[in-house]
Amino acid sequence: MWFIEKYRYLYIKRDKLFMDKIGIFCSASQTIDDVYFQKTEELGKWMGEQGKTLVYGGANMGLMECVAQTVKQEGGNIIGVVPSKLEENERVSCLPDKFMHTKNLSDRKDIMLEESDVMVALPGGIGTLDEVFHVMASASIGYHSKKIIFYNINGFYDELLAILKMFEDKQFTRHKLSHYYDVANTFNELKNLLNKQPNNHD
Repeated sequence: MWFIEKYRYLYIKRDKLFMDKIGIFCSASQTIDDVYFQKTEELGKWMGEQGKTLVYGGANMGLMECVAQTVKQEGGNIIGVVPSKLEENERVSCLPDKFMHTKNLSDRKDIMLEESDVMVALPGGIGTLDEVFHVMASASIGYHSKKIIFYNINGFYDELLAILKMFEDKQFTRHKLSHYYDVANTFNELKNLLNKQPNNHD
């Protein structure tokens, strides 16, 4: 016992090297194809089983509520980062263990980035793209070195990834944009990426 108590801080420090807090950007739509809900449930179940913390936008709709429900059912922890308009419109989930309130979407993006070790972009619309580009743009000028992972369910992000490659080919980027993101085409690929050690926790 003395050994465990004496070196306990080493185990704590080691644990913090891994991606335990996963930020999720995704759709709040209820009318999208069932496959996206199925894949989101699979991810949420795994996160809960692995003891991961979900950091997300706190809405009670679409894939956002879906991932929160499955994380919660499997015993995971949830942080909801909620902008004021979501509260005014009574669209806030009751599932988060901790709420962080923001004035607007810009603040929400900054807080989610700060709270997360890595971000995953599930299929989503214009709000998800706004969040994705915020992460990539801020990384490109050195504010952090965290990555966004595109979970490319059924090739959802194929066209966007082609546009990002076009930016590189036409030299509209100083560095390869792939420095700032990874792509997971399958759930196993996503799990492998999430099990990697992050560069740092800036």
